[in-house]
Amino acid sequence: MRKSYRSQLLAVDAAINLLLGGALLLLPSTTISFFGLPAANSPFYVTVLGAVLFGIGIALWLERRNEERGHGLGLTGALAINVLAASTVLFWLVMDPFDLPTRGYIVLSIVVTAVFGTAFLELLAILRK
Repeated sequence: MRKSYRSQLLAVDAAINLLLGGALLLLPSTTISFFGLPAANSPFYVTVLGAVLFGIGIALWLERRNEERGHGLGLTGALAINVLAASTVLFWLVMDPFDLPTRGYIVLSIVVTAVFGTAFLELLAILRK
């Protein structure tokens, strides 16, 4: 595959993920309504999906800029996805709109800690490079 074609393809893929992810992350109810998707009881899962898609979009954009290496998304992409997803879940934990039972807080706190911990290790590996 030619580099320019690959770069264009990654740019288009990144744009789609960034637009859809951003819409789901920032305007979950409006986006669900606009696309005629089934209503969600809570914006929690919708915004987490938006954060993951947005993170994938960033990862694709970063890969597009580093296409000469051509090794896939790698640690930088994983870092972008992990930080955005964990930040979104942390936001919901802090905002507390769900009145979760203690068990729910514990599980989500463990998930956030594990994902941020993984992101921190990825960042260290990138910086040591």
